[in-house]
Amino acid sequence: MKSRRIASALIGLLCAVGASVTSAAEPKVYWTTSGFFGPFNIQGLIPTYPTARDITIPVSMWILDHPKGLVVFDTGNNVAVGDGGCKTHWAAGNCDFLKPSQKREDVIDMQLKKLGYSVDKVKAVVHSHSHLDHIGNIEMFPNAIHLIQKKELYQGWWPEKFQGRALNGSFVQADIDGTRDFNFVELEGDYDIFGDGSMMILSTPGHTLGHQSMKVKTAGKTIVITQDAVWMKENLEGYAAGLNYSVQDYFKSLNRLKAMRDLEGAEILMAHDGDQYKDKGGRWIK
Repeated sequence: MKSRRIASALIGLLCAVGASVTSAAEPKVYWTTSGFFGPFNIQGLIPTYPTARDITIPVSMWILDHPKGLVVFDTGNNVAVGDGGCKTHWAAGNCDFLKPSQKREDVIDMQLKKLGYSVDKVKAVVHSHSHLDHIGNIEMFPNAIHLIQKKELYQGWWPEKFQGRALNGSFVQADIDGTRDFNFVELEGDYDIFGDGSMMILSTPGHTLGHQSMKVKTAGKTIVITQDAVWMKENLEGYAAGLNYSVQDYFKSLNRLKAMRDLEGAEILMAHDGDQYKDKGGRWIK
């Protein structure tokens, strides 16, 4: 009997330790935005959508507080885009269509400061892809580890012609100038950031050659942060986003993320869905 009591006590202790470890590995997730785009016709982004209507969309960024370190997922529009400086940093056509409304307080360094953090405390920056509204301000994080798909890093430096190599394209060389010596981890597929399964990078090509999303297990739920693998709910309804290097790969990635929703019960959070951001953005995800 005594040995059974000891065994039961040990099992209880191990369970308590295991629960403590699991709890300690649960990150917190904050959804913010680098200003907004719009209003503009939704068909400018989703050409297959049957009905014209104006939309205003967020430029989503994410701050993830994990016990092993602070992580930022995407860094939004370059600080130069705000306060009337868009056409000095982007091509005029992009500024005129997207109509960015970014203010200085929307930029990632100020968003971190608002939550009590600073850029020098960020351990890792995850880059979904190297388009102009996702990799601006990377130069603010010279000491962080930068996690990006190898193909996507190459796209940033030398984009395919059909992906926007021209000056009016979606890749802006000025966004990554001066970062060649940064600590880039060049990924080739999925990656477990802290090795505990709580924050997974998911390879989701289609929008660009090396696009990636994230799956995060918080205290209350599993969430999938799609970034541009899914712009908005209309994409989930079957209307393909524009500006894809491969529609076939785009739908493969889209279906992979939908399967996580349907099989794992994960909540899909989309980069540019105005209604979803209005409901859940600007706060810690519960």
